[in-house]
Amino acid sequence: MENNFLKKEVSRRNVLKAGGIGMAGLFIGASGAGSLLSMTASADKKSTGTVSFYGKHQAGITTDTQNHLYFAALMLTTTDVADVKKLLKEWTESAASMAEGKLIGKPAENVLLPPDDTGEAAGLDASNLTMTFGVGPGFFEKLNLSSKKPKELAALPAFSFDALEEEWSGGDLCIQACADDPQVAFHAVRNLVRIARGKAQLKWTQAAFQRTKQANTESETPRNLFGFKDGTGNPDHTNNSLMNDLVWVNDGWMTGGTYMVVRRVQMFIEVWDRTAIGEQEATFGRYRDSGAPMSGKKEFDPVQIDKTDENGNKLMPADSHTALAHGDGKMKLLRRSYSYADGLDKKTGSFDAGLLFISFQKSVSNQFIPIQTRLANKDKLNEYTIHRGSAVFACLPGVKKGGWLGETLFR
Repeated sequence: MENNFLKKEVSRRNVLKAGGIGMAGLFIGASGAGSLLSMTASADKKSTGTVSFYGKHQAGITTDTQNHLYFAALMLTTTDVADVKKLLKEWTESAASMAEGKLIGKPAENVLLPPDDTGEAAGLDASNLTMTFGVGPGFFEKLNLSSKKPKELAALPAFSFDALEEEWSGGDLCIQACADDPQVAFHAVRNLVRIARGKAQLKWTQAAFQRTKQANTESETPRNLFGFKDGTGNPDHTNNSLMNDLVWVNDGWMTGGTYMVVRRVQMFIEVWDRTAIGEQEATFGRYRDSGAPMSGKKEFDPVQIDKTDENGNKLMPADSHTALAHGDGKMKLLRRSYSYADGLDKKTGSFDAGLLFISFQKSVSNQFIPIQTRLANKDKLNEYTIHRGSAVFACLPGVKKGGWLGETLFR
């Protein structure tokens, strides 16, 4: 970052019951319709290290996936619309500056006052930093804007075996900061939260990661914490026509925006590690080494849930994650999720590790909910996972230079 003054062998179910643990379906991304931890980065990633904050759509949605994520959900502490508009304008200015690799504000002229920027990103470049902003259902209620609240922005229904915890759920506002340097991502959220002081406060945060580019080629599909390739079936985020069909809203003040679903999913990796490889592959419906569906031989072979062997037996287990997530192959959404590892789960004495599942779609009710309902009810992968947190946000439309976040909403 630079500024004017700074340049640069017990059964699985018994183990889960003993720990007081339930089960829940999720999109793991080994299927033709799933991607939990990341999308494969395209080979033409810009080498400049910057992603423009301005555009028709917010960055960080169809942008090539960076290595690190810092996510924050906040609660409004004001009901004054003027205060919130001021906050969004300040966030716009600061986010645009940080996206360019600059520190925010001016150099401190008075040693008795704190500096505008916290400074921990001084000397670092932008690292492809993107910041994506969204508003939750409570945002409209607290500001008496219910008439402008989109119908799609509603609390998700209770899914089978959900074990949601308040400390990981909800939020009136959200900030998704992604970068190829974890300190740059944290710096962005830290300073944006600092600016919001007196108007909004943190509710929950999550630091997360995916593959590093040093460990994989650009064309290689990364693996999730269960060791399976993850992202094979995600829709092409560089296809504008496809993104218009699946992601971008074209209705009223939300035109150019989208809806974000966030689910904090804990993975029981110790239980998984004691499971035979054949069972693991039957659970996913894919082969671990190649990533190929059990109905094919290569990673990107089409998923054929009804294909049989010479004896008439289906090659793809009906309760596998791939079969259920794929369905008829017509229902898709864009996933942009990351792994997390938060040390010890004191309730179970096991790793608190898993993923922050993030999906973008133009209709939560027609895309996310039907797929997740199917998975939650039947997915064999439910034996190894549980959903601890949940939130839904309306991601604001993009910002033109000279404009500000939420301008169409408050117009």
